[in-house]
Amino acid sequence: IRVNGEFITSYPQVVVVRVPTPWVQSDSDITVLRHLEKMGCRLMNRPQAILNCVNKFWTFQELAGHGVPLPDTFSYGGHENFGKMIDEAEVLEFPMVVKNTRGHRGKAVFLARDKHHLADLSHLIRHDAPYLFQKYVQESHGRDVRVIVIGGRVIGTMLRCSTDGRMQSNCSLGGVGMLCTLSEQGRQLAVQVSNILGMDVCGIDLLTKEDGSFCVCEANANVGFIAFDKACNLDVASLVADYAISLLPSRLTRRMSLLSVVSSASETSEPELPLVPSGTGVDVPVPLHHHEAGDSMSASSSSVDSDPDTATERELLTKGAIFNMNQLLASEIKLLVE
Repeated sequence: IRVNGEFITSYPQVVVVRVPTPWVQSDSDITVLRHLEKMGCRLMNRPQAILNCVNKFWTFQELAGHGVPLPDTFSYGGHENFGKMIDEAEVLEFPMVVKNTRGHRGKAVFLARDKHHLADLSHLIRHDAPYLFQKYVQESHGRDVRVIVIGGRVIGTMLRCSTDGRMQSNCSLGGVGMLCTLSEQGRQLAVQVSNILGMDVCGIDLLTKEDGSFCVCEANANVGFIAFDKACNLDVASLVADYAISLLPSRLTRRMSLLSVVSSASETSEPELPLVPSGTGVDVPVPLHHHEAGDSMSASSSSVDSDPDTATERELLTKGAIFNMNQLLASEIKLLVE
């Protein structure tokens, strides 16, 4: 590999990968990541895990064989076959969800009212990637639960709600996020999805069904966490950095006390949130306290920082006194070295 015209002769032991999955190219991005992996680098996330999330239908293909609850979903291979699928997908009943398989941030997602509306959409949308047709989960209209999993542990959960009545609840589209509790079934489901897809760091979006159980909406290998940090009073970037440090060969036996404490606080100590009508048909919880997660973070960070090896590693990572992984992780790929 060359960087700025110079050959790389020394490779890092752990690489934190931040590649926007909608635009991942197998012949460029994945080739570089595979090369790093073959040279002995431990990638977070690995190339195959990223590919599992590049295409939403590929994600469902991976999950379907493991009994994961999913909305019934159809898709097709060629970019020009949207029109041919209109009759085939009718078995899902209307209204039905239509998504670009490479869409992100809630874009290129539609709720087709009927067959005529679906036919109209076929003439209006860009066919740069296949679309999927999905059974509409009415009970979860305008809201979902974002779960972030790091190293096989749920570190926090956020309820996202639409504020304008639309189906999508993405914060980038004006939705609001707030701290929420998650049932044991929901936590186990998020971890199961993360394990099946082989991801170290991911965001799992869950839909609520009529009986209160959950089904999987999407999985994100390049999860954003600005709104999540604010809603849950966490610093996800620092947790990602700590997990990366734990993967260094000299640290593999180190117990991840930070993640254990934060996971426990996030999963079992969050207050139940009362639900109040939002005026849009969506019940929005009112946060009672945000200090629990913050206190856990402070206590956990202190225990980690007291370790001189960890303090040295952090100093090398940040090249300064302030530990700000939010800024470091903004680039596509960041290298963590001892």
